[in-house]
Order: sequence, then C-alpha cells, then structure tokens
Amino acid sequence: MTDQTPFVEIRHAQKSYGDLEVLKDISLTVQRGEIVAIIGPSGSGKSTLLRAINDLDPLTGGEILLEGVQVNKTLPHRQYEKHINAMRQQIGMVFQHFNLFPHLNVRDNVTMAPKLLKGISSKEADKLAEEQLNHVGMLERIDYYPSQLSGGQKQRVAIARALAMQPKLMLFDEATSALDPELVEEVNLVMKKLAEEHMTMIIVTHEMDFAASVCDRVLFMDQGVVVEEGPPEKIFKNPDMDRTKEFLRKHLAGSK
Repeated sequence: MTDQTPFVEIRHAQKSYGDLEVLKDISLTVQRGEIVAIIGPSGSGKSTLLRAINDLDPLTGGEILLEGVQVNKTLPHRQYEKHINAMRQQIGMVFQHFNLFPHLNVRDNVTMAPKLLKGISSKEADKLAEEQLNHVGMLERIDYYPSQLSGGQKQRVAIARALAMQPKLMLFDEATSALDPELVEEVNLVMKKLAEEHMTMIIVTHEMDFAASVCDRVLFMDQGVVVEEGPPEKIFKNPDMDRTKEFLRKHLAGSK
C-alpha cells in the first residue's frame, strides 16, 4: 500500500431494498490507525454501511476497498467465496448481540475461527486465545460457557474472538446498546485500549461521550447520506448543518 492509498475507501456506496434506498451515493475514506464514529438516528443507514464494508450486506452499487483491494468483487461463486473469506479474515466485526456459540466454552468460541480459517494448530490457537482474552480482561473465564457470563463479559469475549483473527480493521456495530448501563463502561474501556494501540476502527454508536473522547472523526448520517463529518469537537460543539444540530439537541437532552 502506498502512502496515497486510503486504508479503507468507500466509493459511491448505494444500497436499496426494492424501492427503499438505504444508502445514497456515500463516498469516504479511513486512514490506517484512524478511529471513526458513525452516529445518527435509527434507520439512517449506519449499520448497513458498516456491514457493507465486509460484504455482509452487499451493496447495490459502488465499491469497498481495503488497502486498495476491492472487497465486494463480482466473481463466480467459488472464486467469490475464496476472495471474501480472505478479505473477512482481515476485518474483525463485533455485533450488538455478541453472537457467541452457546454450546462452546469461551476458549472454543475464540479458537474456532483461527483453527478453521487459518489452519493453525490447537496449541497455537490456545496461545492466541489466552493472549486476546487477557487483553480484554477475560482470561480467568476461559473455561466458562456464555450462559455463565454477563452481557459485558460476553461482549468482551466477542471482541477477543474478533482480535484472535489478528485483523487489520475492527468494525463495531452498536457494541454496547444491548448492555445494561453499568456494563457499558467495561466494554468501552476495551475499545479505548484498542484505540490507544492504534487499531483502525469504525464504530457505529449512540454513545456520544465515547465518540467525543475516543474517536478521531465523527460522521453524522441521516436518511442514507453522510450529512456532516469532522473532528468530535467540531461535530459536537459547533456543527454546521441544522439536521446535525437537531439530532444532537434531542439526543443529548434525552441522555441527561
């Protein structure tokens, strides 16, 4: 990758479900090590855009590139499967509802993908799992099952699982919105730690304080477009667009 090539590039992203246009010609770039928050009302297209980055929710039109390589290539089925699996190994994703396998303990939840997709040995996978679980403060729960964990603990295991694939990019889709308020901070602390380690992250969030304190850039989305973007202090303290001001006024008033 040359210095001129964005780490992540979204070109003219469009997504429609029938007549409903969810993403309308979105273009943006993210640099290596940058932490970008995406905020906006429900139904604005935030999660759809995030899921398009690893082609979980394929675009109707446009391109997604990671280090200059197109993620959402149109290929014959077998070639596409091989290509997208290789691309997704570089992109970790953490969902709102954890998506842990309930019949597997923490160790096996974390080691499954590295063993299956990277073909590493159980010994190597165990070492990787222990490192990443230690990273998120969950090593002492390595032999627990998801049913024995709190929501915050499950989400920290989900983050460790994504990190065990040693991704270049991490995507967080409302990672704290399913948690009780007292559990939100333990997950936010893990994400703050990743930020300090310069992990490239794109975070869909409704946590305005987190976005303001951790992220390099904030995108405000509404009705399928990026209405405004800029540094957190600009977006939260002095936004240009009336729609941004209205959203923040309502959201910040509702959070008090």
